[in-house]
Amino acid sequence: MFGNDAEILEIVGYGFPKRIYLRRNHFEDLDNLTFFQRFRLTKNAVLNILPLIEEKLEYPTDINNSLSPMDQLLTCLRFYATGGHLSTISDFMGTHVCTSSRIIKNVSIALASLFHAYIKMPTENNIQKIQRDFYNIALFPSIVGCIDGTHIKIQSPGGEDGEIFRNRKGYFSINVQVVGDSDLKVQDIVARWPGSTHDMNIYSNSRIRARLEGGEFRNGIILGDSGYGVGKYLLTPLQNPETAAEKLYNKAHITTRNSVERLCGVWKRRFPILAYGIRLKLATAYAVIVASAVLHNISISMHEEEPPEPDINADEFENLIQVGNIPEVINGDNIQGNVRRNEMINYFNRLL
Repeated sequence: MFGNDAEILEIVGYGFPKRIYLRRNHFEDLDNLTFFQRFRLTKNAVLNILPLIEEKLEYPTDINNSLSPMDQLLTCLRFYATGGHLSTISDFMGTHVCTSSRIIKNVSIALASLFHAYIKMPTENNIQKIQRDFYNIALFPSIVGCIDGTHIKIQSPGGEDGEIFRNRKGYFSINVQVVGDSDLKVQDIVARWPGSTHDMNIYSNSRIRARLEGGEFRNGIILGDSGYGVGKYLLTPLQNPETAAEKLYNKAHITTRNSVERLCGVWKRRFPILAYGIRLKLATAYAVIVASAVLHNISISMHEEEPPEPDINADEFENLIQVGNIPEVINGDNIQGNVRRNEMINYFNRLL
């Protein structure tokens, strides 16, 4: 037996042994709770996700004991759930290490391709609801999303440009820009910038900035922390609030923006690989990040519970999550942004 999960038979032929992996049916064999713990999604969620990518995972024949789309999806989910070595995933699923590596890449790309269907900024149909939901948090008007950057640890990409992925805390990472709503859904994600890149540089070169400045969201605003420069469509907190209105503005800003920080925490707890670090090639790591965001949004839509903590000390895992937070402060002086922020401060002054 291999890890009590996969049995390997060796059949001698043509002068060398051929390995045949006898695999467990994890979907049928595991009870609902154990399945949820092992794969971070319920069986019901898996059954709803599989048809979305099944055609892309089907093998043309069953030659060489090929894996079914279900087993491929579970292999990928198990990797997201553990962030472990590929050999550990292979032992659990009953596959060769090379097979597991190839499957994780293919399934991640297939899931990431669902990006436009499941990761969306507000539209004409729901923008009022989005703004109302944010308003109900702390009476902050016109908000269509909250933005933050979170670092996902990776192995060194190597090569001439490898060092640009080393962030200010000294480890290699991808600085991922996330815009989220009040339901903790990912509305927009940018997962391609090296860890040394400043949050503001990512935002300045992102499509979401162009869409905001193009008036696509009815003059709506997003909230960001002090790592961003204040702008007409991106409001940041005041560094040194003095008046009662400024303090109320800051309190409402921080309370409302907390939703994106909670989003990143829930996302990483749901898929611990984002906290442990991704030990795959860079292109595959990008796909894993976007794919896990798609799965996170599907989970939120299906009202899935947050999975239990992984089998390590809770404080230790929480520290892993916090490692991705690298606070930065930027002193941006944008005239339109300051005007917009002062308008909001006057609004909160009227609430006093």
